[in-house]
Amino acid sequence: MKIFAISDLHISTNTNKPMEIFGGNWIGYMEKIKADWQEKVTDDDLVLIGGDLSWAMDIEDAQKDLQTLAYLKGKKILIKGNHDYWWSGIGKVRDILPENFFALQNDSLRFDGVVICGSRCWSVPGSPDFNEQDRKIYLRETERLKLSLSSAQKIKQDGDKLIALVHFPPFNVHREDSAFTEIFEQFGVDAVIYGHLHGKSVRADKLVVKNGIKYYLTSCDQVENKLTEIEL
Repeated sequence: MKIFAISDLHISTNTNKPMEIFGGNWIGYMEKIKADWQEKVTDDDLVLIGGDLSWAMDIEDAQKDLQTLAYLKGKKILIKGNHDYWWSGIGKVRDILPENFFALQNDSLRFDGVVICGSRCWSVPGSPDFNEQDRKIYLRETERLKLSLSSAQKIKQDGDKLIALVHFPPFNVHREDSAFTEIFEQFGVDAVIYGHLHGKSVRADKLVVKNGIKYYLTSCDQVENKLTEIEL
């Protein structure tokens, strides 16, 4: 079993929000992603999608967006992003998922020696324009991340690898410690997948190793619209 990741697909089947307005990297991007996906992935593999999957405002339109990925190979694991407005409750989300799709919300799943847990997270101190409202959400999200990792500990077996799937970068541009990175280290996470960052102005490495943990940036426009293989 191989593990791949990508994030921020921003699919808009029924929503008029074409991503091409954000630059050339977005022209035909979904066709590029799907072609790379089918070339790399087998039905035994995992594909982790780190949030902002759909521009849909309601769950019915999101279901149509999900169906555009249903034929692709592998088991797809989803996490909520800040633009997934359709994600109104985990029960409703799971009710509309196609076969071989799984949604995480402050909990975890185990596949063949790998435990995946996930939470959205938020901006961290030291990020641009971080304010008191952000701090309140940040503190709340740290508790949700702890719930996710506590869930993972309950199902983790000896020798299993542990992956955290989040949406927001867990550190600022200076890669300073945050409550999120401290929690990852406390729980012995092996790799963290995140997205959220877009555009030519992004100055972030696709892979950072910090205190023994691999951090993978997988926003699709930052990884040339190709799936990133996660090495454990």
